[in-house]
Amino acid sequence: MRAIQATAPGGPDVLRLVDLPDPEPAADEVLVRVAAAGVNFIDTYRRSGAYTIPFPHVVGSEGAGEVVAVGAEVSEIAVGDRVAWSTAPGSYAELVIVRESQALLVPEGVSDDVAAALPLQGMTAHYLVTSTFPLGPDHDVLVHAAAGGVGLLLTQLASQRGARVIATVGSAEKERLAREAGAAEVIRYRELEDLTHDLPAEVRALTDGRGVHAVYDSVGKDTFDASLASLRRRGTLVLFGASSGAVPPFDPQRLNAAGSVFLTRPKLDDHTADRDELTWRARELFDAVRAGDLDVRVGATFPLADAADAHRALESRSTTGKVLLIP
Repeated sequence: MRAIQATAPGGPDVLRLVDLPDPEPAADEVLVRVAAAGVNFIDTYRRSGAYTIPFPHVVGSEGAGEVVAVGAEVSEIAVGDRVAWSTAPGSYAELVIVRESQALLVPEGVSDDVAAALPLQGMTAHYLVTSTFPLGPDHDVLVHAAAGGVGLLLTQLASQRGARVIATVGSAEKERLAREAGAAEVIRYRELEDLTHDLPAEVRALTDGRGVHAVYDSVGKDTFDASLASLRRRGTLVLFGASSGAVPPFDPQRLNAAGSVFLTRPKLDDHTADRDELTWRARELFDAVRAGDLDVRVGATFPLADAADAHRALESRSTTGKVLLIP
């Protein structure tokens, strides 16, 4: 099979198209022919060495495709089924092994591209609005990178739950997408002279001086101070990514000074801790897609061999919605 391997820690140039033996499923695993693989920031963190992982390794963890073989103990999935997944290492490949416990059956009416785009970013958006800070009517929230893969889904789910979304974006086109997804207000951060000072001022002007109940921040280092200053008293800063780099260590006393606010750094694994929780989140998302209530935007697709270009596009923040690789 062909696969994309990260040969050493570094930039996109360390990604290589290689030929590897076809994998064989263990007793509790299925072998899937990949129709599309999701490209995510966590892939770039692992490729760069920011997250510890052995090298060389086949990149990627998310995708969708057709089951071509099953292990002896697999009972709920059959050859020919379409499945999606968020946690199958080595997904930038023509074939990938997926544990049955992590495989999500894709219902009729959901395309392969949408199925590949939804698991990681969709379930992340789902847990953010249902579990990390459960949203409802009368909540004001700030969503950074609102035209990105998670951002567009998060904005839709938040607004559907009655929350008022204030979105940050980097361009007029991204503003249009954020508003279409349900954002009530949009701030173009590149038009601000001083992000740390001007963004909280804009947010407070939009909330009668109070600030927001929650900030959903996937950007990290560049936005952290502004996010903290945008919260109302006893608000919650949800830091769930670091596309601009990791937030440096900081004094917890700042949470007191900001108004007894809360800071959390959640991850998907802890919100899909068992099969029931995993399938509940996936089912709600797939049902919303089929009902026409959730729009999953695939902003760019790249051939598998062009994985380095896909990483460059994602890291430049020039993309909108989901980026996919097609084997």
